[in-house]
Amino acid sequence: MSGAGAPKTGSIDGRGLNVVVIAGTWHETISDGLIAGAQRVLDEAHATSRVVRVPGSFELAVAAQAAFAGGADAVVALGVIIRGGTPHFEYVSSAATDGLTRVSLDAGKPVGFGLLTLDDEQQGLDRAGLEGSKEDKGAEAADAALRTALVIRELRG
Repeated sequence: MSGAGAPKTGSIDGRGLNVVVIAGTWHETISDGLIAGAQRVLDEAHATSRVVRVPGSFELAVAAQAAFAGGADAVVALGVIIRGGTPHFEYVSSAATDGLTRVSLDAGKPVGFGLLTLDDEQQGLDRAGLEGSKEDKGAEAADAALRTALVIRELRG
């Protein structure tokens, strides 16, 4: 885990942006930490937001699609996939990533990518923004979604 070269976060004016945070329910401690980090960034930016939960990371894309159909300006997708002893990890990671990319491009709106693909639970705890964590990937995903939504707003005039 590097984190080196990461952009600075914070100081965003997200007023007028409607953001939906969509989070999987697997690995509750980690996912709750991701949600807390994302929510903190959205609150500090004064964006309108709500959190919805889906069963797992595979379901993030279809929920993001529904959020955009419902008027969201941006989505923050948060999930936790931990490698096991079968190819299931690769299938779910790839499907979730490809699905979120497709939804974002089809909608022309940003998806903040907070999907953690991990070798073990400790890597998730280190990235979840919890006390003692080295990184806060939920906050980073929300920050990226807000900044990109603002760029898109500017480009579209």
